[in-house]
Amino acid sequence: MYDLHQVHRRYGPAAALDGVDLRIAPGATTALIGPSGAGKSTLLRMLVGLEWPDAGEVRFDGAPLRRDALPALRRRIGYVIQEGGLFPHLDAAGNVALLARTLGWSRARIQARTAELAALCQLPADALRRYPAELSGGQRQRVGLIRALMLDPDVLLLDEPLGALDPIVRHDLQAQMRALFARLGKTVVLVTHDIAEAVWFADTVVLLRAGRIVQQGPPRALLDAPADDFVRAFMRAQRSVDEAVR
Repeated sequence: MYDLHQVHRRYGPAAALDGVDLRIAPGATTALIGPSGAGKSTLLRMLVGLEWPDAGEVRFDGAPLRRDALPALRRRIGYVIQEGGLFPHLDAAGNVALLARTLGWSRARIQARTAELAALCQLPADALRRYPAELSGGQRQRVGLIRALMLDPDVLLLDEPLGALDPIVRHDLQAQMRALFARLGKTVVLVTHDIAEAVWFADTVVLLRAGRIVQQGPPRALLDAPADDFVRAFMRAQRSVDEAVR
C-alpha cells in the first residue's frame, strides 16, 4: 500500500526522518514505536500528505504522492488523532458527517452510514446528538474513528489514538479496535508509545530512533532477536503490574 524510499525530513538542524526505507503491506496493521522525537508522527503525517519529504519518495498504491493529487488521496485515507480531533462547535453527528456533506452526500445516505458505523464502533445512538465536551474520552475516540471510516477508506492512520484514555477504557477499546480492524481488513498504521499496545495490534512493528528505522518485523522477532542493545532495552522497558508491586 505504501512504499517509502530514502525519505528525509529536517526541521532546521534536526533530522526528523533520516533515510527511511519502509514498505507498509496492504491489509495489515503496522505499529510505529520509538522514543519521543524518533520521527513516528512525522512519518505518519507523511503518509497523509501533511508533511512532505525534503528528499526521497513516498508511494501510495504504486504511484508517487503528488500535491495536486492530495484531495483525492485523502478520501481514501482515514486519519485519527488523540481525542478524535473533533470540532467543539459541532455535535458528534455533525463531526462525523463533515466530509460526506462536502462531497454532496444526501442526508439519508449520511444518516444510514452514521448509524451503521455507530453500531460497528459501539457508540450509543444518543451520543451522536452530544457535543465533544459532553462525551467521555472513549466516546470522543469512537466518534473520531467513525469519522475516519465514513468514506470507507482503504487506509486508517492513527496517531496515539488511545493515549489519553484511562486504563479500563483503553483496554476495552483496544479489544474492540483489534476486532474491528480484523473485520474490516483495512491497511492500518498506528503510532503508540505503549509497547504492549503495539504488540497487541500489529502484524509488523517498526522501531525508530533519531529518525531512522532500527528494526522492523513481527513483534516476536523484535522480542526474541533484537538487532542491538537499544532494541532489547526498548522492547522490555515497560514494567508489569506484578513487577511494580513486588
